[in-house]
Amino acid sequence: MPLLFGTAGTPLSAKGRGSEGGIQRVKELGLGCMELEFVRGVRMKEPTAEKIADTAHKTGISLSVHAPYYINLNSKEEEKIQASIKRIYDSAYIGNICGASSIVFHPAYYHEQSGNTVFSKVEALLEKLAGQLEDEGINTTLRPETTGKPSQFGNLEETLALSAGIEGVLPCIDFAHLHARSKGEENSYAEFSAVLEKVEEYLGKEGLRNMHMHISGIEYTTKGEKNHLVLEESDLKFSELMQALKDFGAQGLVICESPNLEEDALLLQKTYENK
Repeated sequence: MPLLFGTAGTPLSAKGRGSEGGIQRVKELGLGCMELEFVRGVRMKEPTAEKIADTAHKTGISLSVHAPYYINLNSKEEEKIQASIKRIYDSAYIGNICGASSIVFHPAYYHEQSGNTVFSKVEALLEKLAGQLEDEGINTTLRPETTGKPSQFGNLEETLALSAGIEGVLPCIDFAHLHARSKGEENSYAEFSAVLEKVEEYLGKEGLRNMHMHISGIEYTTKGEKNHLVLEESDLKFSELMQALKDFGAQGLVICESPNLEEDALLLQKTYENK
């Protein structure tokens, strides 16, 4: 599979706001993928999901899902952990009917606990959930995302270690989040290459051939991520990132989360193709 570029949700220029119209617009624009945004909750019903799968199949557009934001597998309250697991499960269940290959989510907060403590907890929960999905024939990959704030569990090593240790789990590498979390580092060809080397170290060449990435401009403070920006209004050296992805032979999906969605997705695609 080559490297495909697309939007986080329905392109702004789509005629309707629905996912089917979004997929068709992605195809018209010459992009290759789209992420279904379940970020406020999984409200999609099965018949709608089946229509989305049909549209994606006919257009040849690859789909992924972003699970709801309200997920914290390290909550101090057990009912919130169970609700978080249900949100990931529901995203995977409906996403699988849509034909989405990956379910992206922000895994947890540290709550002043050590990284090792939180890792063990998240790992046990994801191992159980991944096993359940496999048992039920729900054929999707769970993708914990590298997070944008130091208060959030999910730095690069934590995310890769989870992925290396659990069957059915692979990373979502959010390069804007890595940049924001490091307060402006992770923003050169050498640093992007080091990230990709780490992916290969933990997951082998196969990890580079089955990537899921988020890229956008980003505003950040000493506390990390603040909000997404249009690429050319940000300091992200996306051209150097595209060069690194090409040099490492990265394959998979690049989802653009910039506010101007398809404009920056097309900019990334064009920049990559010109390398």
